[in-house]
Amino acid sequence: MALPHLRFRSLSSSALGSVLQCRGKRREARSAGGARTDARTSSPDQLIKRRGKAGLLAINKSWAEVQDWVNERVGRETQVERVSGILETFIVEPFVAHDQSDEYYICIQSHREADEFLFHHEGGVDVGDVDAKAVRLSVSVGSDCTTEMITEALLMNVPEARKPQLAHFLLALFRLFRELHFVYLEINPLVVMDDKIAVLDLAAKIDETANFLVGHKWGDIDFPPAFGRAAFPEEQYIADLDAKTGASLKLTILNHAGRIWTMVAGGGASVVYADTIADLGYGTELANYGEYSGAPNEQQTFNYAKTILGLMTRVKDPRGKVLIIGGGIANFTDVASTFKGIISALKAYQEELRDGNVSIWVRRGGPNYQEGLRQMREVGQQINVPMHVYGPETHIVAIVPVALGVKDGSSLPEFDQEVEETKPLPSRSSFNTTPEEEPELPVEQGASGAADSEDAQHDGMVAAASAAAEATAAHNVITSSASTRCFVYGLQNRAVQGMLDFDYMCKRDEPSVAAMIYPFTGNHYIKFYWGTSEVLMPCYASMAEAVEKHQDVTFLVNFASFRSVYPSVMEALGYSDRLKTIAIIAEGVPEGQTREMIRVANEKNVGIIGPATVGGIKPGCFRIGNTGGMLDNIVMSKLYRPGSVAYVSKSGGMSNELNNLISRNSDGVCEGVAIGGDRYPGSRFMDHLLRYQDNPEVKMMVLLGEVGGTDEYEVCEAVQSGRITKPIIAWCIGTCASIFPYEVQFGHAGACARGNSETAAAKNAALKEAGVHVPDTFADIGEKIKEVFDKLVAEGKIVEREEPPVPKMPMDFNWAKRLGLVRKPANFISSISDDRGEELKYAGMPISEVFSEDLGIGGALSLLWFRRRLPAYATKFIEMILMVTADHGPAVAGAHNTIVTARAGKDLISSLTSGLLTIGPRFGGALDEAARMFTKASDENVDAGFFVTDMKKKGKLIMGIGHRIKSLDNPDKRVVIIKEYAQAHFGSNDILNFALKVEQVTTRKKSNLILNVDGCIAVCFVDMLRSCGAFTPTEVAELIDLGCLNGLFVLGRSIGFIGHYLDQNRLKQPLYRHPWDDISYITES
Repeated sequence: MALPHLRFRSLSSSALGSVLQCRGKRREARSAGGARTDARTSSPDQLIKRRGKAGLLAINKSWAEVQDWVNERVGRETQVERVSGILETFIVEPFVAHDQSDEYYICIQSHREADEFLFHHEGGVDVGDVDAKAVRLSVSVGSDCTTEMITEALLMNVPEARKPQLAHFLLALFRLFRELHFVYLEINPLVVMDDKIAVLDLAAKIDETANFLVGHKWGDIDFPPAFGRAAFPEEQYIADLDAKTGASLKLTILNHAGRIWTMVAGGGASVVYADTIADLGYGTELANYGEYSGAPNEQQTFNYAKTILGLMTRVKDPRGKVLIIGGGIANFTDVASTFKGIISALKAYQEELRDGNVSIWVRRGGPNYQEGLRQMREVGQQINVPMHVYGPETHIVAIVPVALGVKDGSSLPEFDQEVEETKPLPSRSSFNTTPEEEPELPVEQGASGAADSEDAQHDGMVAAASAAAEATAAHNVITSSASTRCFVYGLQNRAVQGMLDFDYMCKRDEPSVAAMIYPFTGNHYIKFYWGTSEVLMPCYASMAEAVEKHQDVTFLVNFASFRSVYPSVMEALGYSDRLKTIAIIAEGVPEGQTREMIRVANEKNVGIIGPATVGGIKPGCFRIGNTGGMLDNIVMSKLYRPGSVAYVSKSGGMSNELNNLISRNSDGVCEGVAIGGDRYPGSRFMDHLLRYQDNPEVKMMVLLGEVGGTDEYEVCEAVQSGRITKPIIAWCIGTCASIFPYEVQFGHAGACARGNSETAAAKNAALKEAGVHVPDTFADIGEKIKEVFDKLVAEGKIVEREEPPVPKMPMDFNWAKRLGLVRKPANFISSISDDRGEELKYAGMPISEVFSEDLGIGGALSLLWFRRRLPAYATKFIEMILMVTADHGPAVAGAHNTIVTARAGKDLISSLTSGLLTIGPRFGGALDEAARMFTKASDENVDAGFFVTDMKKKGKLIMGIGHRIKSLDNPDKRVVIIKEYAQAHFGSNDILNFALKVEQVTTRKKSNLILNVDGCIAVCFVDMLRSCGAFTPTEVAELIDLGCLNGLFVLGRSIGFIGHYLDQNRLKQPLYRHPWDDISYITES
């Protein structure tokens, strides 16, 4: 019997809080409890549903019978419905004797606007279809429940004697559900007897994003994989990386021996790649699911990439393997920067990649993508691994069928930087507007033909946008116009500059950002560019002050973190008379907080976009944050002027793909919004589609949904009822979910189906049946957009109009430099340290290695001062110098000055500086000159006696010779220590030996003319530098001339000066005044 595989519990309703062993964000968890008896029950504890029906439940067994039952199953592969897995962990509990009539079913689950009870008075294994049989009670977000409500709505079939006890239990359970941020909690059966309540089987899901709120109450919880899927340490490694960064790093191993591996940027993009692989019939060969996004740095992408490459090359496939490095068109991530880490990993695994016959397929777009793709192409050539590289002109998933050999790639030209830089922007010959048959539109007066000038076209766009805004003013989320102004919450300077650049490109009269709000600093101004001019933007510490001073602002773009976004949004909702729309950018907002924000926003008629959104864009009018990406993508997707197509998407990353697809297959985007990937976005598809329906500028719509949620069914109803009449092209990503026998959490928090109706396939089918234009696959969505658009043009519902000139925008110098378009000499040059990477480096050595190799202070100093790693004996000698020079008592000039300054009440820095300023030729500053004198004479083979005589003739002091007290008979112990160490460890002592010969000459004249500590350190240090093998004689001379020896004295003596400062303050010494009797006053007679 393998006892480590068993868990023992004996729990009653009083211990319910400790029962809830929840296992991760929307992942299954199971536990159980019951009264203590001699008999026991046992079952696997591995997230397996319906264990009773699967024959995996032992009831009313003795301990011996439990052992036999577990031994028959442990370590063996078992089929549970569609899933096969190894049974490893079992739970053993006391058996609770009861009647069938004592069993009840209870479930609490969260919804957008309420938490819902499902209760049935006949629980147990045969409870059946609880959705159809259970009675329900909904408790709205923001309101509480009572025992009276529970009794009346749920307990009508429960015996009267049990109602009070059960009602109180369910109320406590409900409050615990909310307090601990559960999103689902099911108990079946819940056994109710006269004297107690027992939880026999429980399944629950928690909102993992609430960890920062209630993690201390959850306790130590683990997140095991679903039954049938082995746990890999690499998955935990990536999860740990993800927890330590603001970026997003996800990895799930589906088939470790699979032939097809992906490394995809973006949550939405990762799903469409998996969908396409599955649609082509290769789902069983897909090895992994994951994504990296949110601008991870080079070290993070290196760690992520090397993990995937290590897994991929571990098992070979005779057919070779395929690695797809894909992604959408990034909004703000520097593609070349993130590719650096991937390139380093590819170089590290080049031999394994060649041995495994791996081919690599790359598709990416976004900021600096040209440089990133060029580097990827070059590394493929360097490591001799087949590398195929494509840019945004290629459909996001077009590389998949070519990579898998399903389609010929000859019609798919690879990225060529020279061609890319010279080819014209993709464009239709004209863009379009509404014909004059719709006279209610003010824009139609100027839309019948080509505009007379660029300004006239701009004025027409502004008028059209204003009319559209008026037409949709009844909606919570207000349609932006060319006069919309906003606050930006948070110090997001890059996003603000992007918004101002977009405004300038669209020829707005003034910036869309009126001010910034950041509560952690005082009021100040921040400089931004408006075209080529500089403007100052106010930044307020108080939202109240910002609202008061900028009464034209109606929009808030909130960049607060997931920890602080809730209070900032609730504060903003207090100004609902002014702020009518709030965009929440943060990911990881707890669902409980999101639902409360939605409730209050609905009450105050305020629209919310997000959380977990990149924002939205209204071409020619307004841009939220980083939506649309860099200016080159704004131009490529023609987002500087409105088109006829409006879209709404769950995914922020995929919104840029939609911008690209729509601009290539129609006249462009009229408006686009990414509502966010969380389960409860502040605004839903219908909120925006109805705005688009009521906006006369919009002629057709695009919807990009995903697996999870039911909002798409509202769209079906609206189309069927006639509320929406404009054509919609729709697709729900996540169709690959059906190929997995277990639940997979996709990139977004809401991308997980709770039932069959929430699958992407079911929603796509329903949309198509309702009359929505649904392509066969995501790869066909561009063709479907073109098909519908051309039809509207042919029907005269869209009339063509001349394309306006592409606006010219100055490029930011820093970005132009990054792109290699300009160059500028750096203001500073540093060769000793680098803080730009994952960790600090000293002369190229990571700080972690400095500690792991125990270099000590001497080693760190050698790296930073000499840019060399010196031998251990040399670094120890440096530390000895610092020790012997640390202090020489309170009477010397430097210490005296430090003490006087400290007693005057000055701070540490002032006191230390006053002491350091005394260092010079007469105090401590003789080391460099002593080194030069003795070295020059020794190298020129000068006789020691001649050297002394010559210095006397020249009237020069011999630096490093002489001491006020010490002599040959009373030697300075510091000199003895330094001298003996040098003689024992240095390969040469030429300069020391010469100095000792000089000492023999000088002490014959006077006994205290010895080689003092300054001189001994100086000559020994030169011997060390020359004999350690790290420097040439020229480099040694240069180091001495640069003052490094005096630097050692300054560094060492600073230790003592600080000690004196602390000592005087510790002793609380008063202001120092020198006594009169120690001063000779000389007066003229």
